[in-house]
Order: sequence, then C-alpha cells, then structure tokens
Amino acid sequence: MSTPLHPVVERVTARIAERSRATRADYLARMDAARIQGPYRHKLSCGNLAHAFAAAGEDKPALRAGRGGNIGIVTAYNDMLSAHQPLEHYPALIRMAARNAGGSAQVAGGVPAMCDGITQGRAGMELSLFSRDVIAMATAVALSHDCFDAVLCLGVCDKIVPGLLMGALAFGHLPVIFVPAGPMPSGIPNKQKAEVRQRYALGQASREELLDAEAASYHAPGTCTFYGTANSNQMLMEVMGLHLPGSAFVPPNTPLRDALTVAAAEQALRITALGQEYRPLARTIDEKAIVNAMVGLAATGGSTNHTLHLVAIARAAGLLIDWDDFDALSRATPLLARIYPNGAADVNQFEAAGGIGFVISQLLDAGLLHEDIACVHGGSLRRQAMQPYLQDLALRWRDPPAQSGDPDIVRPVSAPFDAEGGLRRLQGNLGRAVVKISAVAPEFHRIQAPARIFDSQDALLAAFQAGALEGDFVAVVRGQGPRANGMPELHKLTPTLAALQDRGQRVALLTDGRMSGASGKVLAAIHLTPEAADGGPLATLREGDPVRIDAEAGTLEALVDVGEWQARARAALALDGNRRGVGRELFGLLRGHVGPAEEGACSLFGADA
Repeated sequence: MSTPLHPVVERVTARIAERSRATRADYLARMDAARIQGPYRHKLSCGNLAHAFAAAGEDKPALRAGRGGNIGIVTAYNDMLSAHQPLEHYPALIRMAARNAGGSAQVAGGVPAMCDGITQGRAGMELSLFSRDVIAMATAVALSHDCFDAVLCLGVCDKIVPGLLMGALAFGHLPVIFVPAGPMPSGIPNKQKAEVRQRYALGQASREELLDAEAASYHAPGTCTFYGTANSNQMLMEVMGLHLPGSAFVPPNTPLRDALTVAAAEQALRITALGQEYRPLARTIDEKAIVNAMVGLAATGGSTNHTLHLVAIARAAGLLIDWDDFDALSRATPLLARIYPNGAADVNQFEAAGGIGFVISQLLDAGLLHEDIACVHGGSLRRQAMQPYLQDLALRWRDPPAQSGDPDIVRPVSAPFDAEGGLRRLQGNLGRAVVKISAVAPEFHRIQAPARIFDSQDALLAAFQAGALEGDFVAVVRGQGPRANGMPELHKLTPTLAALQDRGQRVALLTDGRMSGASGKVLAAIHLTPEAADGGPLATLREGDPVRIDAEAGTLEALVDVGEWQARARAALALDGNRRGVGRELFGLLRGHVGPAEEGACSLFGADA
C-alpha cells in the first residue's frame, strides 16, 4: 500500500490543479484531438508520404505499407559538448532496435545545443536562456512533419532538455522518452578546481595552472560531473518518469548505456497509440509530475535555473506554477544529497552511493513524491527507483539499495543533511527573487549591508581588481534580466565573491540575472522580478543604500524611507551594448516578447498571456 502523501505535497498539488483548471483542460483537449487511428504517416497524401520515406533505405517498405510504429528522433548531438558527443551513434542504434522490434525510426530533426561552460562570462551567454525557446521551436519544427507515432529526445545539458520537453509537449498526444548519454569519468575533485579558480581570482595562480585544473576536470566524453543544471535535468527526467529507470548516470560508451538506448526505442514502440499500452506525454506530465520535479530539486540541492525552466515546462503542459510552490515544497523536503557545489562528491560518487534510485525510494516512503504518475516505462514511480544492470548481456533491473553507500554523500529521510531543501522565495520592496542556501553556511543566511551597484559583472570584477571592494556590501548587478540582455548567468562572479567572504567580509549578490547551477557558498538573491529594465525597483536603488537579504525570513528589502523611496526616479540603464554582436542582433524579437522570470522568462507564451 502506498504511503499517504505529505500534507504540503498534497496541498501544493491541489492548488496547482485548481489554478490551472482552464489552461490544463484546454491543453488536454488539444492533445486528445490530435490523436488518430492508425499510423500517423498514413494520414499523409501520397506525395507527402513519398517524401517521408524517400531516403529511408531498408525501412522504406515498412514506412510505405504502414507496418509498425515510426519513431521520430530529435537530437541535440554535436561533438563540441562533451555531454552530447556520445549521441553521435544513437540514431543508428535506435534504427536497428526499432527495425528488430517491427517498427522504424527516423531522425526528425536536430536542435541547437550551446555549451554554457564555453560562453560563461562572455557575450554569447546572452543567447543561452533564449536558446531554450529556440530549441522548443526547433523540436516543434522537427515533429511538424506529423508522421511519427513516438518520439525519442536525445539531449542532456542546461537549456537543451527543458527546450526539448517544451517542444515535445506541443505534440503531447505522442509518447516521448528522453535518452541521455551519462557523465564523464571523475576528474580532479571539484573542490580542488574551485580552490584554483579562487586563487586565480586573487592573482595567486597562473593562467596555465588554472587551465591545467580545468582540463583535468573537463577531460572526456560525457556530462560534466558537478551537480549543475545538466545533471539536475537528468534527475528531473527520472522523478517525472521520462527516462527508463536509472538511466541518468550510466557512463557513456558502455554496454549498459547502449542497452538502455536500445530498450528506450523498444519501449517507445510499445507505448504508441497503435497498441494497448498507450502512454502519451500529455498524461505523463501532469501536476503530480511537476510537483515531483520540484521536490526532487529540493531534496538533491539542484540547480536554481529550474525555478525558470520548470515554470516554462509546466506552462507548455497547461499548468501554472510559481515560486511560492517551490518555497513551500522545499521547506517540507529534507536535503538528502551533498553533491558539488553543495558538497565534495560528484555525480559518479553520488550514483555509487545509491544515487537517484535511493533518493526516489526514500522520498516515496516519506510521502513526498507522487507514486501514481504515468511513467514511460509502464509502471509507477516506485519502479523508476530500480537500478539497471546487465546479466549475460541482457538488460535487467534490481531494487535500489536499502541503505546509503556513503552517508557523507546521500542520506535517508530519517537522517538528512538538513530538514529542508534550501530553495527559498524572497519578497519585499525590491520585488521577488529566489535563493539557494544548501551550500551557504548558516551565519551567511542573513546579510544586511550597503549596496554597491554595478551594471555588469565585468564592472564588479574591475572594482575588485582595483581594490575598491572593501568592507561588507551587497553587490547589486542590475540590467541582467531577460528583457535587458537575455538573463545571462553571472557565474564568473562566484570565485571573486567567495574570496572576499573567505577573507572576512560579509558579502551577498542581488541581481535580476541568473547564477549557474554551480552557484555556491555566497548568499545570492537572483532572478529578481520585476527586472530593472522592465520598471523594477532594482533601478531605484542607489549606491550605499542599506539592503537586507534574509533567507530565513524570506525577505528582501531596501531599508530606505518610504517617502524617499517612492519619490526617487529610476536609473536609466545603458543596454545598447547588449544588442549587437555574437548574433544578439537576431534575438530582438525574443527580448521584446519575453515574460518575467517567475513566469519562466519565456518568450513563447505571449499570445496566451
């Protein structure tokens, strides 16, 4: 018998369902109307169909005759992203598996996949968040051929998985399975890498020493092994039931990885509308799956980027969530994992200690996850916790471990690292923001200090190099929201602010921009909305104004006399430099139509709003 739901999980799920009643009903009606009888390609005209199978080789007879289901592969392959390079050979493997199972598979299209690790701190990062919306549109373009009975999405990294899922949800009448590539082998410890970065920021390490450390960390095919947005994506696909069980952290280019890819193709054909096990994406991603995602994020200390991405994903499924939902669920969810930057371990060590399977089983036993979601593997979320292995070359699953393999990395609900997940919503006269405190020492959860105001992260770094950042302060970096410049990550600030904190200063960051999933030990109030470029009060702050960020109380205040505050004019922002170069001139339409951060910082739903 299932464990009763935790009352907070039950309450938040109910209010999401009620809030979303009209939008969800409209979405499901559209998805139900899109379902047809028989193979999708056979509603095409003869000319359309001939185009669809013209280059299909040995699959041409099956596609022409309507034998079996046809899988549309949407791939984010490129050989620059280490996480995506292993995807190169997946289509051939999937085509073979589909053919052997009586169906077929075609690459429906590719989507762009930029690497945030390469663009961090550079102008190209201003395209990063918008690339999610471009990926969603590219996924829709790929599937618009409307001749597929199921979809396999190949992608791993930061904006790619959210974009693929948002695009696929527009075709939610089809079953969709996500097929990952797995993490690279562990390199130098993340803590050692961070120490070199911090010494470099202080001028105590050479560029060659820094490059050696970075190259020893990012060194092979596979996903980067810290617990940033990419690996948080993989956790989310597990708790939402979109992976075959335990797929997230199996290494690339291994027999087990290939077996899981083959099994995903076979399962995709098994759950089409052509058979008796139909599992459309629209029914897998419901309010319960979205709540599971928020709980999983809190329990593992996942990336703050998902306070944007999950909102946009939910909206694509007709569901409306906000930061109050994240806050309530995080406060009710114990922190079960310590993975860098919230600990010393990487995802390979996390997986070896019990991994996602252990975490899911613990959260289910505590009533913190919805077990009864329509997972793509055909079972409930309880089965999702199982771990894959090979026995005589055959794919098998076994129960997750009952005990943690390393209590310094992953723990049971009965003995968590913290009573809550550490993701908080802040609000006050400066607006609403989010903060992640799972890696922030308790003595830094509340900081009150004068504002030091900067219009870019480079301006802050220049002030540091000039020796102008003395004493306690709140670093205000404004004009970094989605309308201003695409909301780039400000990860380049992390080593510098951490170094100032280590030398005894009390510092915090306040911004309408983003921090990476690798944000760490410095208190950072991020995603502030409304943003400065959209009339937000952040543009009212002046140098030296006292600011209080209190993550415990959930407040964010400029301690300025009310009359003076209301009388102040907002500062003008110089944004012309963010409009040209590195392709930014092509993204004006998205900047002009993007919604606020709490609505997902998304440019795709303007007409609905």
